[in-house]
Amino acid sequence: MRRGRRRAARAGLSRLLRVGSWYTIGLCLGLGLGLSIAITGILGSNVLGIGAAAIAGAVLGGAIGLLIGDTPETVAGALGGFLGALSAAAVVTGALRRGATRFGVGAYVAALGALVCLLALVPIAGYLLAIALPLLAARMRGRQAARFAGLRTLAK
Repeated sequence: MRRGRRRAARAGLSRLLRVGSWYTIGLCLGLGLGLSIAITGILGSNVLGIGAAAIAGAVLGGAIGLLIGDTPETVAGALGGFLGALSAAAVVTGALRRGATRFGVGAYVAALGALVCLLALVPIAGYLLAIALPLLAARMRGRQAARFAGLRTLAK
């Protein structure tokens, strides 16, 4: 019984080693994205907060990359942090302009950042998220509606 467990543990470790650095680069990219999305949700209520979130996301993503691997992972984590902050800034500023509360937007976007961090554990997902999130943010930026009138239209 013990031999089977050891063999299975050795096989899992050898599979992770066989995956190579492309997995860790994608992992760092996705973790940088997720962390900076969460930070932007919390700090992104104005332009200075978005800039601070972009810098903090890039630094934290680079630090995670440095902990996990070498130079490629560090660069991928920093790039993911910067891209995630800019992508989340489009959502946060659009929601706040339409009348959402800072706490509500921060909570939802922080939860989305945690989800992105979890998705980054899936191989190739970090790369796909790094491509998809900025494209979706750019598409959404062009389609933003005006402030929602709500019940104010009935008061007239």
